Amino acid sequence: MVRRTDTRRRMLESAADLFHVQGYHATGLNQLTAAGGAPKGSLYFHFPGGKEQLAAEAVEVSGARLAGLLKEALEAAPDPATAIESVIETLAHNLTESDFQRGCPISNVALDAARSEPIRHACEESYASWREVIEEYLVAQGMKPDRAGALSMVALSAIEGALLLAKIHRDLAPLRTVGEYLKKDFA
Repeated sequence: MVRRTDTRRRMLESAADLFHVQGYHATGLNQLTAAGGAPKGSLYFHFPGGKEQLAAEAVEVSGARLAGLLKEALEAAPDPATAIESVIETLAHNLTESDFQRGCPISNVALDAARSEPIRHACEESYASWREVIEEYLVAQGMKPDRAGALSMVALSAIEGALLLAKIHRDLAPLRTVGEYLKKDFA
């Protein structure tokens, strides 16, 4: 017998994946339940707020997952320049392995559903957590907190833009160019 939490977790994981690739509006309720291996009626059982609640929680899952990966990549590098290079190469790998379908795990939802306050808030929190991971890393590397705060915002914004351009152009050049510039700032 499948426990309620298993079904809920499967639905969240599959929703995070679908929203990552397709965005909010292009992902239908039937697709969400089918991908999660759940009966149609279970969406509202597990997520009384419907698709909006599922999306907000899926963004939280995706955001936390990327924050963890980002933290691991930064901490594994011997210096900040190598750290940013590692992050850029990981993102580049994800883009090419997915045939340029998987950029930022929440940007499609953020662009699609920013009018929904729960979804907008989940996106805001995810982006903030990524920026904080970068900022904390830079401070731990000896950078002054005000500079680390500003550079983490610049890095996150530049990488987000580069991911979008790389997806659109189906070319890693924007991502790699941003990486080269950031490496200089991180050094």
